[in-house]
Amino acid sequence: MTADDGLLLFSWRGCLFRVGERVQPPKAGSLFFCRYLPVRAGERVLEIGSGLGLASVLAARAGAHVVATDIVPEAVEAIRGNATLNGVSVDARLGDCYAPVRGERFDLICSNPPQMPTPSGRERSDAVAAADNGGVDGWRILDRVIDGAPEHLAPGGRLVFSIFAFLGRKRAFARLEAHALTPTVLATEVQAFPRIGYERLEHIRSLDVEGALAPGVPATVERLIVQGTRA
Repeated sequence: MTADDGLLLFSWRGCLFRVGERVQPPKAGSLFFCRYLPVRAGERVLEIGSGLGLASVLAARAGAHVVATDIVPEAVEAIRGNATLNGVSVDARLGDCYAPVRGERFDLICSNPPQMPTPSGRERSDAVAAADNGGVDGWRILDRVIDGAPEHLAPGGRLVFSIFAFLGRKRAFARLEAHALTPTVLATEVQAFPRIGYERLEHIRSLDVEGALAPGVPATVERLIVQGTRA
């Protein structure tokens, strides 16, 4: 970042966050995710794909012991800086998915990962596109988060993530049940349909087997906060 780039700050819930290079400012999905994230004081919490550290900082302020991971070095730097800026401690680690926490267990694992379906050949390497790219069916990262959760959840621990409704509530529940996690929906919210979604609407409709999208050109989309609890 040069002097001409200026400084982008985001303020929410009494916290201040610096939005650094290659790190996206929070959007509606991130705020929805944080509003309904069930953090309890004293818990050990893992956030996968923390970005600038919004959820992680808020969880630490609630009294949790937080580990935050991201594959982008600038994001890990931002998490550390934003934790310091808000007077909390967050253990920020660089790495892919569960790789930075191998052998560790948590009371809460949470993620608001990239989940916009991206047709083959439409991938871009810029930071904005990467922050949305959920693979061809939107589940590329979500599947990995769910697959690795049982190995990293303490008894009674919870996995919490967000999904677009067109990705499939039934599919989410089935994926959790296949890993012996009891599924529930913690919250739903209707949001503006993502602008990037309009350029791939036909592809998204081909994936919407549960009929979550309105006919025609949708103005809104439902998002869900899903929880899977380990027995």
